[in-house]
Amino acid sequence: MRPDLPSDDRRAAVAPVQDWRLLLLVFCVTSVVESLGVSQIFAFAPAYLSQMGVADADRLHFIGLFSALIFVVGAPLVPLWGVWADKYSRKAVIVRSALVEALVFACVALSREPWQLAGSMLLVGFQLGNTGVMLAAIRDATPRSRLGTAIALFGASGPIGMAIGPVLGGRIVDGLHQGLPAIFWVSAGLSVGTALLVTFGSREVRPAVIPQGRLVSLAFGAVRGVLVDPAIRRVFLIFGVAFLGAQMSRPYLPVLVENVNGKLDLASAIGFVSGTAALVGALVSPIGGWIGDRVGFRPVLVGGLFLGGVSAAILPLLPSVGTLAVGVLVFGACYSVEAAMVFGLLATEVPAERRSATLNLVYLPLYAAGIIGPILGAIVVGFGIWAPFVAAAAVFVTGALVVAAMSTKSTRATGSA
Repeated sequence: MRPDLPSDDRRAAVAPVQDWRLLLLVFCVTSVVESLGVSQIFAFAPAYLSQMGVADADRLHFIGLFSALIFVVGAPLVPLWGVWADKYSRKAVIVRSALVEALVFACVALSREPWQLAGSMLLVGFQLGNTGVMLAAIRDATPRSRLGTAIALFGASGPIGMAIGPVLGGRIVDGLHQGLPAIFWVSAGLSVGTALLVTFGSREVRPAVIPQGRLVSLAFGAVRGVLVDPAIRRVFLIFGVAFLGAQMSRPYLPVLVENVNGKLDLASAIGFVSGTAALVGALVSPIGGWIGDRVGFRPVLVGGLFLGGVSAAILPLLPSVGTLAVGVLVFGACYSVEAAMVFGLLATEVPAERRSATLNLVYLPLYAAGIIGPILGAIVVGFGIWAPFVAAAAVFVTGALVVAAMSTKSTRATGSA
């Protein structure tokens, strides 16, 4: 290895320890399974609570509060997992996440009382922290000329899992005539499979620089190093706004489906509405990236936030499963485009020396919004099922105005310079 070459070129000058295409395939499957299971919790928790005998008036509040539990435990641990992975083993962190997933889904399947379901959802937090680790490993294993393609493909795996989960759940309940617990037993088995896949189907990919020092100090240092950078802080704030609007309203989508569909074949209707939206979102995201490359990430982000706000506001007004599916499709596509634009901003505005730490912590805004958003939704839903969607619309539109103002300010500053 030649020491005079830049780090990316030095890695390319030696034989890779891991074929990047195989690693990408393994991580995409892992991401699909995780997203599949989590999407089923969001999609079928309202019906599960009804089966447990929770009254409708209480159920609306429970849905928001239970959704927040998913992130309460996990958010503070994410920086620790990222540093631990870089210091010791990325592979072990990813396998740990898959095994925790299996435990979580098994506990959800065994839940028969609301407090048991709440405890199971609280455990979801222990499985967080693997997405950024997988992104960092993909970046280190992939040739620079293929990096954009690899990250785009990995980014699509999550939405694909979100699409498959509710559809598979609907098939299990309405097609195979199994109870709701069967959905989560299947997801638990798939999670064990991904743990085995990562263990035996991939090799360890170590970062170019191994962190030295105490784990807690390194974790706090990583967070501090990322957040002191104004460019990263702005992008994280935008990301948090996009996630906040989605997390305020998403837990209540199954309730809207139930209101227009009724109880008959409800699982299939939820799968159709949620799955279609997630799948189209996965397909639209690369198109948004293509447009962003040509007109700029910020203008596309402004458009996505504004249109997402409009679509969120009209969702409670839609009268049928078909029209609701179209509305959720637009909403999901806007959300996917927003995420793609934020990743584009991170790729272009984050300094190279902070990029790895930023990737490890990229979902911190999601976890923060995942706690705050459902709690706010649970508060405002007392006014009616429409309230979380109107509140989410206000968040999206406000975010669009803020990003537009930031872009205008940046353009003026550049012009004056």
